[in-house]
Amino acid sequence: MSSQLIRALLLALLSTVVALPIGYFVAHWAGWTVFCLGLALQMAFHFRNFARLDRWSHNPVVDASLEGEGAWDGIFGRLYRHEKDLREQIAQRDHEIAMLIAAGQALTDGVVLLDLHDQIIFCNTTAETQLGLVIRTDRGQSVANIVRQPEFVAYLEEGDFSRPLTMRTERREDRVFSIHIIPYAGNRRLMQIKDVTQTDRLDRMRRDFVANVSHELRTPLTVLAGFLETLQEFDVDREERNRYIDMMSEQSKRMQSIVQDLLTLSSIESAPPPESDPVDMVNLLDKLRRDAEALSAGRHTIIVETDGQGDLRGSEPELISAFGNLVANAVRYTPAGGTIRISWHATPQGAEFAVQDTGIGIDPKHIPRLTERFYRVDRGRSRDAGGTGLGLAIVKHSLNRHQAQLEVKSTPGTGSRFAAKFPASRVAGL
Repeated sequence: MSSQLIRALLLALLSTVVALPIGYFVAHWAGWTVFCLGLALQMAFHFRNFARLDRWSHNPVVDASLEGEGAWDGIFGRLYRHEKDLREQIAQRDHEIAMLIAAGQALTDGVVLLDLHDQIIFCNTTAETQLGLVIRTDRGQSVANIVRQPEFVAYLEEGDFSRPLTMRTERREDRVFSIHIIPYAGNRRLMQIKDVTQTDRLDRMRRDFVANVSHELRTPLTVLAGFLETLQEFDVDREERNRYIDMMSEQSKRMQSIVQDLLTLSSIESAPPPESDPVDMVNLLDKLRRDAEALSAGRHTIIVETDGQGDLRGSEPELISAFGNLVANAVRYTPAGGTIRISWHATPQGAEFAVQDTGIGIDPKHIPRLTERFYRVDRGRSRDAGGTGLGLAIVKHSLNRHQAQLEVKSTPGTGSRFAAKFPASRVAGL
């Protein structure tokens, strides 16, 4: 039997003990009056505490002043502790949910949670940027009504999510996204959106590279095979034979140049970080001038501009290869009578090596892709000039390894300027 019930019975018994003598010796009505008054006082006491409990139940708060008397004190104490524990549990849960949402917002991949009807429950800021969503207004909307690309709608309706969908969105045509839908919690779905633009670009460059290597090597191999077959099957005079051999030798040298440039590019990419030994720029500029004059064979004016101050820290062979490619390109693509200007200027804030020509120039639309392997503005003219299509790729990788940037400015019909800008950490001797 609970203590509250025992207390109530004792109070009732006390009222009876007091009321019986009064009713017997005074009057029956007086005894009943005393008994009823005792019960009324007990009821009023309980009603008062019950009213306090009722008011609290409409707005339950953790209130240390919530106290009662007698048995009610224990009840209010337990309610206080229960409410306090409950609020601590809710606060802990809210904190965990907030941390989970923050983690979702920090993801570099887009995340969208969908309900049983493919309506948006939640998405992180990355997904908002990728798909053009606004969670404040799009929550509860069908994702197919917002991302309306036919391939996405078909992917969603088909329900086969074993492979991700790769597509471009209407809002971000310059980006490529891989969308993977993962079922969870029954029929609910989680959309994971990865930005695979760089991967797609690398795949395209790899395919282009393989195709270009095959194409570049196939042409001289075809020429060699044709001449060999001719020499084997037909009796040609000595002069014709010598002409065939010269052409075969030319094509063989072309293949050697391509292979050599490929090996150079591969060695640069796989080599450890370049050294930080000072490179004598006076001697390097003199070598570049002599090489340019030899390649030009007197057809151009070669000018070297330098104040003779400052050297570079790095790998001399890599820098010679990079700068030599820039100078050779300027000579190859500048008509006879043009000017090639080689300049070097160094300050404590950084340095710049530049090659400026008065050649044929480059259309601005080609400039962003100039350093891609085998990319050519004019394939026929490039081959005639003796280039392999790998020179600027070698320049780019060599400069990147020296924390330098390649800046290209060009005007068709006027000329081009290729400048390698080095940070202060690569400048020595100032």
